[in-house]
Amino acid sequence: MAVILQIDFTMPAEMLGENLTNAARELAESINQEPGFISKIWTENAATGEAGGIYHFTDRASAQAYLEMHSKRVEAMGAEQIRSRIFDINETLTAINAGQTGKGQPGH
Repeated sequence: MAVILQIDFTMPAEMLGENLTNAARELAESINQEPGFISKIWTENAATGEAGGIYHFTDRASAQAYLEMHSKRVEAMGAEQIRSRIFDINETLTAINAGQTGKGQPGH
C-alpha cells in the first residue's frame, strides 16, 4: 500500500530559500533513485526556520528505510529537531480529489 512520509526539522534560516535550492539540487536528483520513491514536495518556512518534505512511496518499508538514511543526512547538514510520520494513503478518496497514488498517474 502506498504511503506518505512527512519529515520536518529546524534549520538555520540562512540555509533556506535560494541557498537550499542551490545546495540541494544534487540531493533532489538522488532522491529519484531511492527504492519505492514516487514523488516529493519540498517544504520550508524561513520565518520559523523549518524545512522538510512530503514524500510519496510505494510501500511502508521503502519509506522507513529512506527515513532512517535521510534523517542522518539532514542532521549532517545542520538540521535539528527532526520529526517524522508515515501515513497510509486512502487511494479511493485521494483519486476523487485528483491526488496521485502512482508515479505520474492520477488515481493510480
